[in-house]
Amino acid sequence: MTDNIQYVWLIIYLFALVALFTYGMNCYLLMIFYRLKRPKALKQDAEIKKNFYRNYSVKDWPQVTIQLPIFNERYVVERLIHSVCRFDYPQELLEIQILDDSTDDTVDIAQTVAKQMKDQGFDIQYIHRNNRTGFKAGALKEGLKTAKGELVGIFDADFIPNPNFLKETVPYFTDPEIGMLQTRWGHINSDYSLLTRAQSMGIDGHFGVEQASRSWNGFFMNFNGTAGVWRKTTIEDAGGWQADTLTEDLDLSYRAQLKGWKLKFVTDVVCPAEVPVTINAFKSQQHRWAKGSIQTAKKNLGKLFRSDASLLVKIQAFLHLTHYMVHPMMLLVVLTSIPMLYSQWFFDSLAFPIMIFTLLCLATCGPSTMYLFSQRVLYRDWKSRIKFLPFLMCLGTGIAVNNTKAVLEAFFNIKSGFVRTPKYGIKKQEDSWHEKHYSIPLNAISILEFFLGVYSLAGLLMFLFFSKYLVSPFLLIYTSGFFYVFFLSVKHGYGKSQS
Repeated sequence: MTDNIQYVWLIIYLFALVALFTYGMNCYLLMIFYRLKRPKALKQDAEIKKNFYRNYSVKDWPQVTIQLPIFNERYVVERLIHSVCRFDYPQELLEIQILDDSTDDTVDIAQTVAKQMKDQGFDIQYIHRNNRTGFKAGALKEGLKTAKGELVGIFDADFIPNPNFLKETVPYFTDPEIGMLQTRWGHINSDYSLLTRAQSMGIDGHFGVEQASRSWNGFFMNFNGTAGVWRKTTIEDAGGWQADTLTEDLDLSYRAQLKGWKLKFVTDVVCPAEVPVTINAFKSQQHRWAKGSIQTAKKNLGKLFRSDASLLVKIQAFLHLTHYMVHPMMLLVVLTSIPMLYSQWFFDSLAFPIMIFTLLCLATCGPSTMYLFSQRVLYRDWKSRIKFLPFLMCLGTGIAVNNTKAVLEAFFNIKSGFVRTPKYGIKKQEDSWHEKHYSIPLNAISILEFFLGVYSLAGLLMFLFFSKYLVSPFLLIYTSGFFYVFFLSVKHGYGKSQS
């Protein structure tokens, strides 16, 4: 290998490593910011609710519209509607909108339940569109035209909000600067499988640490598409729901904050939800989030950099919106590992290998430490949950091919539709998604995952053969991740299920 080619490989390798190191180190920063602000933030939240119920009588409470955007949700739509009808909130101040774009028997189920609730005195509106123009953003926009509420709560079909949800969230809107309140996602089926355990831990890291840290420290944060409440005027002032990205929630959040509105996260209000039970559903969800995040970054980062926000806020927003860039960087590290092995001068001394080992350690341990930290602050039995971290690490690396495709599609403006995550009403380990509709089949991405697994394994064996042990553990993680996601994709892709 010529020196010029070696230098090219070296530059690519180091660029990817430094990028991963940067995102990994930011996890430590968010944990530090979290620890510094947590006591004061929790005390302030308690005071807000205490003052609200002391100073506001029921007749002064705001009117709330609940929007339920659904599309082909036969297994969970009835559960969803019943859960919001159980809200412990004055019925005369509560409006419910079922925003249904369904093309199957979900229409009949939703209409039947809506009629039953209407007969019981609920102000419930069923709105069905014959086309999916704008997808979820289009449905929310359509419902907002007739929404009566000063506040608008939004729930996806897989969520089961608790009866006290509004009583726990409405008090925060006494602050006229608050435009949106996001609550923490819970999990009703986290113990269904190792896959759902891993996903739940990942979600806890985001909601248990990242969202709280951003909210408490004045950084830009986001509405997560569900289990949150918007001020109607905030949505309108920010330009309304727009469908030019696949993450309309993230896009609206940034546009609202650029307009000067504050978004808030509360960690002690938990809204239970169903975690995807198949790897292909999870991959579809991740693809949409990854592509939408980069689309939102392209759309809003320029305005953000030109704003009067502080440098730290801008840096945090950049890392937030471009977080899914870690997956292309992972692939670059894997793909350049074997060529780097043949750059013998790189291994002549221990300096370079130790530097690489240090960068990889910090990059890998940053997210892992944050996930463990989230378990510690959220659960009393956190020590018993640590054993699931390796599966989350495998999932996080194995999903890299899927998410890299999404990132590239966003960069090159390749259009794709809004593919919603299928829900099966799974709550217990005895429940099954087999023989149910909506399953997502195996796709060509799995072939690449298999070949990346083989490539990583070959690199691992070669590093061991040449006694280059410092980098080997990380290639083992990548090898395990690619094969784990590939075999699950095949297993779930060929499982017995209806189309």
